[in-house]
Amino acid sequence: MNMLSEWYRRTFSDPQMVLLVLVAIASVIAISLFGHMLAPAIAAVVIAFLLDGPIDWLTKKGSRRWVSFLSVYLGFLMVSLLAMLTVVPLLFRQIAQFLNDSPAMVASIQDAMLTLQQRFPDIISEAQVQGWMTGLGNEIANLGPQLLQYSLSGVTGAVAFVVYAVLVPVMVFFFLKDKEQILGWIGGFLPNDKPVLEKVWREILERAGDYARGKVYEILIVGIAAFVTYRIIGLPYATLLAVATGLSVIIPYFGAAAVTFPVALVAYFHWGWGSEAATAVIAYLVLQALDGNLLVPLLFSEAVKLHPNAIIIGILVFGGIWGFWGVFFAIPLATVANAIIRAWRERARDNHASANT
Repeated sequence: MNMLSEWYRRTFSDPQMVLLVLVAIASVIAISLFGHMLAPAIAAVVIAFLLDGPIDWLTKKGSRRWVSFLSVYLGFLMVSLLAMLTVVPLLFRQIAQFLNDSPAMVASIQDAMLTLQQRFPDIISEAQVQGWMTGLGNEIANLGPQLLQYSLSGVTGAVAFVVYAVLVPVMVFFFLKDKEQILGWIGGFLPNDKPVLEKVWREILERAGDYARGKVYEILIVGIAAFVTYRIIGLPYATLLAVATGLSVIIPYFGAAAVTFPVALVAYFHWGWGSEAATAVIAYLVLQALDGNLLVPLLFSEAVKLHPNAIIIGILVFGGIWGFWGVFFAIPLATVANAIIRAWRERARDNHASANT
C-alpha cells in the first residue's frame, strides 16, 4: 500500500501529468457523450486532418499556403462529387440486387452442404447443416434492414445524406482555412506551460496522421484494383465487392478473412464449383497478399511502430467503444495511447532522476 501511495503522490504531484490525464479523459468523455450529435463535425475534423498532410506537402515544395489549400480542397470536392455521381448509385443498386438474390444464394449453399453431408454422414449431420443454414439465413435477413437503413431509399438516410453533403464540406473548408485560429482558441483553455502535452500532440500529428492518410490511400488503391480485377474476370457485384475489399484493409488480420466469404459465395452462386470460382477466390487472395507484402510496407514503413498484439487489442477495445470509427482509427488511437504512456514514463523517469540529484 505504501508503494501504491508513493507512486500516486509522485505521479500526480506533477502538474504536467495531471494536465495530460485530464485532457485525455475529457476527450474520451466528450466523444462518448456527444459523438452521435456531433458526427458531421467529427467527420469534418477527420477529413480536414487527412487533407492537412497534402497541403503541408505542397507548401514545403514551394507553393503558397492558400494555393495549396485551394488545390487540395477543390480536389477533395471533385473526387467526392465524382464518387456520389458514379460509385454511390451503383453501389446501392448492387446492394438491393444482392439482398434480392441472397435467399437463392443461401439455398444453393444449403444444397451443397446437404450433398456434402450425404457423402460424409459420419462427420456432418443433417441437423448441423440445417442449423448452419438457419443461422446464415438469419444473419442475411438481419443484414438487409441494416443496409437499407443507411441507404438513400429511407427518409432518415436521405436526410443524413443531405446533412453530410452540405455541412461537412463547409466545415472542412473552415477547419482548413482557420486551423491556426481554432487551435489557438482551444489552446487558450490550457496552461501556457504544457511541454508534455505538446510533445504528445506532435507525435500524434506525425505518426497517427501519417497512418490515417496512408490508410485512406490504401483503401482507394485496393478498392480500385479489386474493381478492375473483378470486372476483368466477370464477377457479379463488382462494385459492392470492391468496396468490401477496400474496406477490409481497415481491420488488420481480420478484414481479409471476413471478406473472403462473400467473394467465394458470389463466385459459387454465379459459376458453381469450377475453375471460374477458384480464379475469383485466388484473385482476391492475390490482392490481399500484394496489399500486405507490397503496399503496406510502402505506405506505412515508419508511420506506426506497434506490436501486432497491441494492434489487435486496440481494434477490440476501440471498436467496442466507438464501433466502425473506432475500428477505422484503432491503430491511430493506439498510437495516441502509446504516445501518452511513453510521455508519462519519460516524465516520471525525469522527475525521479531530478529527485535523486
